[in-house]
Amino acid sequence: MELSRSARRGAVAVAAASFFAIAAAPAPAPGAPGIGDPYFPELGNGGFDARHYALDIAYDPDTDRLDGRTTLTARATRNLSSFDLDLQKLDVTGVQVDGRRAAFTRQGDELRVTPRAFLREGRDFDVSVTYGGTPEPLNGPIVFGSDYGWMKTPDGVFVACEPNAASTWFPSSDHPSDKATYDIRIKAPRGLTGVSNGRLVSTRDKGGSTYTHWRESRPMASYLATATIGKFDVRTGRTPGGTPIYVAIDPVLADSNSVDVYAVTAAATDYWSTLFGPYPFEETGAIVDDMPEAGFSLEVQSKPAYSAVRSETTIVHELAHQWFGDSVSVAHWKDIWLNEGFATYAQWLWGEHQGTRTAHDAFLAGYGSRPADSAFWQTLPGDPQRDTMFASAVYQRGAMTLQMLRERIGDRAFFALLPAWTKLHRYGNADTADFVRLAEKVSGQRLDDLFDTWLFTAGKPAL
Repeated sequence: MELSRSARRGAVAVAAASFFAIAAAPAPAPGAPGIGDPYFPELGNGGFDARHYALDIAYDPDTDRLDGRTTLTARATRNLSSFDLDLQKLDVTGVQVDGRRAAFTRQGDELRVTPRAFLREGRDFDVSVTYGGTPEPLNGPIVFGSDYGWMKTPDGVFVACEPNAASTWFPSSDHPSDKATYDIRIKAPRGLTGVSNGRLVSTRDKGGSTYTHWRESRPMASYLATATIGKFDVRTGRTPGGTPIYVAIDPVLADSNSVDVYAVTAAATDYWSTLFGPYPFEETGAIVDDMPEAGFSLEVQSKPAYSAVRSETTIVHELAHQWFGDSVSVAHWKDIWLNEGFATYAQWLWGEHQGTRTAHDAFLAGYGSRPADSAFWQTLPGDPQRDTMFASAVYQRGAMTLQMLRERIGDRAFFALLPAWTKLHRYGNADTADFVRLAEKVSGQRLDDLFDTWLFTAGKPAL
């Protein structure tokens, strides 16, 4: 068949347009080694969007050896000649992109991967990294002076990674702005239990090993992932409201229980669902391990991790984080008051719910106990700086900000605002400016002065 003259002219025009479109497309370039977070500039990675992690790890507590294979499914957000992953200290033995061997280099905590062919913008790809070694916890002033991350226990390991320690045990885009779903498979010596995020898919014994497979089907920030291993007494069921619950407690702590972790977890999950909106994950629960050296708890997604048996107020705090921090995650780490201020305020709301003390009285107690010349008032919760991002002012003054907001706009608007916030940003990320905008929209008031005073101005605010 022969084309007419007009058809031939059209074909030439289409070919020319296609040529110029290709020529105008950005040339492949390396992805950035970080997203540019002011507190952790090289955390996370540019050039792709993490979609799903498949983690396969084997851990031997006797040798403290971890062997792993991580397969990340991601989508290129530009034409990529290479890209980075965050990985601290562990040895990499091989990397594949879409099943083909890829070149890689190491520089500090960055693993740079160069596939055989560039990755076109918008394309999904898989990168698999095989690695191993002895994970080392991080330390320093950030987390109350405590070690954090991968922490060896007498019978296994306690894994709690906020803010930057996920990359101590698996290669990742280790920033909360790059959330993904997870399948986590754990091989441990027989008799030990591996506990992770989401729902338990399967568990089986083979030879001298126990294999567990967990699936987190809701987007999760990397620091919320866990693979805590040890001897645990496990209790499962449903909350009165119907949410599946999984609580694992180290038997060493059985006699020191001053609080019923299972009962409080169930009650708080259901109560927060009435205030903050529907519970955002498939399962609730707790991991209680014998790890006194850690001295902290963490809002691990779907199963907060406690380094010992904690108080009732700690449990309700970590469960509030399932909404404020886990489902709605910070856009940058300077927004951390959106996690800790809200979870602390939840403790005050729990006091109201229990009839022990109003949030107003909790506010007055905290405000009155700190004189104007206290260093507490010099930390700015809205931008507390990296090494003091978990300072008490981020928690307490953050909660005070919410109480001031509640008293300014009234209970009706305030308790409409909380579920509106969690619904608007469910499974996503947000910052302080987003919250201020929504608070003004819900209340119909200008609120800049309130937030400027309580979050961004040094000194004790006048009442």
